[in-house]
Amino acid sequence: MSAHRPVVLITGASGGIGADLARVFAREGHDVALVARSADKLEALASEIEATGRTRPFVLALDLAQPQACEALAMALDEAGLTPAMLVNNAGFGLAGRAAMLERAGQIEMIDLNIRALTELTLRFLPAIIAGQGRIMNVASVAGFLPGPGMAVYYASKAYVVSFSQAMSQELEGSGVTVTALCPGVTATDFHARAGLETNLAKFMPAMSSHVVAEAGYAGMMKGRRLIVPGLFNKLATGLLPFMPNGILLPVMGKMQDRRKGS
Repeated sequence: MSAHRPVVLITGASGGIGADLARVFAREGHDVALVARSADKLEALASEIEATGRTRPFVLALDLAQPQACEALAMALDEAGLTPAMLVNNAGFGLAGRAAMLERAGQIEMIDLNIRALTELTLRFLPAIIAGQGRIMNVASVAGFLPGPGMAVYYASKAYVVSFSQAMSQELEGSGVTVTALCPGVTATDFHARAGLETNLAKFMPAMSSHVVAEAGYAGMMKGRRLIVPGLFNKLATGLLPFMPNGILLPVMGKMQDRRKGS
């Protein structure tokens, strides 16, 4: 293992925040390994990064929601002579609609990717990350601080990511490893189209670019921050949430999600 080349492993790297995180890490001199379902998008991103003079990223097309995906990824990295020095758990998706009305299989897949895969990858690669005194970033969301009627499973999954990240950060204190939860708000990516949400984001709240979110995430991670909430609007919103009773917040969130739900 000691002879393996260290890389930053980034999941969900085929687009949006994950792709921009890959660009930022590569620009800052890190070798990166990229995982997502789309081989074509990963190869295109790898070629883009290579064209800047950086080492071509290792890419693997893999559906991390599948039960054996974590071990398949670990084996592929080992065979390539790579070991994760840092881990960025970015892969995830949401589905809009009431839980009773949405397809059950899709909601379970959401849990498998947003929670199980993130946890399994963290635990699987943690010994190597501890050995190298590396870093972990889990991409959560402002949704992790809110109740989520209209996207109940997604919001709950991101609450898990926030809680898990902060607890792991404390458990690893003194080990040389930092754990960061990146919690963006509304971001201009393909997330909304896949979730079945209205994609004209300006109608609802300020949207950030994935590049700005990635820059904030990288900077905060390298400083060892436990929690990063990019954007003034998002910081204000999360700061006020503890003072809002659920009796008010729940119906407000439910109505907002109904309005955001795409036709």
